[in-house]
Amino acid sequence: MLEVENLHAYYGKSHILQGVDLRIAAGEVVSLLGRNGVGRSTTVKAIMGEVPPQGIIRFKGADIAGLPSYRIARLGLGYVPENRDIFPGLTVRQNLMLGIKDPRKPGKWQMDDMLQMFPNLAARADTAAGVMSGGEKQMLTMCRTLMGNPELIMIDEPTEGLAPLIVHQVGDLIAEIARRGVAILLVEQKLSIAMRISHRVYVMGHGRIVFEGTPSDLTNNASVRKEWLEV
Repeated sequence: MLEVENLHAYYGKSHILQGVDLRIAAGEVVSLLGRNGVGRSTTVKAIMGEVPPQGIIRFKGADIAGLPSYRIARLGLGYVPENRDIFPGLTVRQNLMLGIKDPRKPGKWQMDDMLQMFPNLAARADTAAGVMSGGEKQMLTMCRTLMGNPELIMIDEPTEGLAPLIVHQVGDLIAEIARRGVAILLVEQKLSIAMRISHRVYVMGHGRIVFEGTPSDLTNNASVRKEWLEV
């Protein structure tokens, strides 16, 4: 479904991505792991068109490298950024409605799904989104992306800075997304979530992929964990 080959990206003169290769099949859950600053967020931004990419990026067989983000989204690729962007002056319900691409074509995810899965959002459905906690805003951004019925969703650091209870709820939502057959590229620091739900994992270091395998492969590879993941 998603194929990335020899992907490079720069911030000014800084060469951040240095030949990244990865692939995600339909319905597959893949996690991109690594320490802060190695290029994981830049990878998803380059795929989504928020950072100018150099290399090959194919989604469902179509070349999307360098396309505007809105065109990539319309093809069925969803993106949940780490900065939890919401429209603070709009209600929770209105924020969710903005995620709908075509109201004439109901998708897998409906407003009722979002509110049933997250009582926090249901309780604040008609409240301005700007007054919510960080965890609630994270849930809202994920749910708003799902309202667009993506076939693959890229989720960047969804549990960063969240309380343990909210981390558990976010993990449950990611598992439910996978259960409904939506492919996932997850950028995550917490190995417990990534290892629990992923079919495969990539480990990144210095702008390159340094390991690819199953969660079991990574568990059994102490040298990779020590060199590229452990503090």
